[in-house]
Amino acid sequence: MIADVFIKRPVTAIVISIVLVLVGIISLMNLPIAQYPEISPPTVSISGNFTGADAQTVEQTTTTAIETQVNGTPGMTYMTSNSTSSGQASITVNFEVGTDINIATLDVQNRVSVAEPSLPDAVKRLGLTVRKRNPSIMMALAFYSPNGTRDATFIYR
Repeated sequence: MIADVFIKRPVTAIVISIVLVLVGIISLMNLPIAQYPEISPPTVSISGNFTGADAQTVEQTTTTAIETQVNGTPGMTYMTSNSTSSGQASITVNFEVGTDINIATLDVQNRVSVAEPSLPDAVKRLGLTVRKRNPSIMMALAFYSPNGTRDATFIYR
């Protein structure tokens, strides 16, 4: 019954569709997103490079020294590290939800500075990078249909 109205009057269907889209966009712009709680913990990443060293050497000389100093940073929940055979060291420090990421980054930077004198000269020369990261999940979803098949691409960040 209602479908007959939209089939017989396509202009009316188009106008109603446009109105619904505009109302949706206006509603989206006015959502109070700032009132929602943070659900992803703030994260600080530390990365460095020990040129010419294998994974075990990087772990023993660089990663462990940094982990020892960074451990116990206020608000820290856990930390993960990775040392590669190409000489790269990366440490990720996760903090409690609600922790100010700027203060956490400063705390970690200060602790890395304390560990820096005990690091090898090659690491000191190239330097360590301390960055704040926003691990909030952003998902991009794309559907496309080449040759009648349906594919989906998911990107998590």
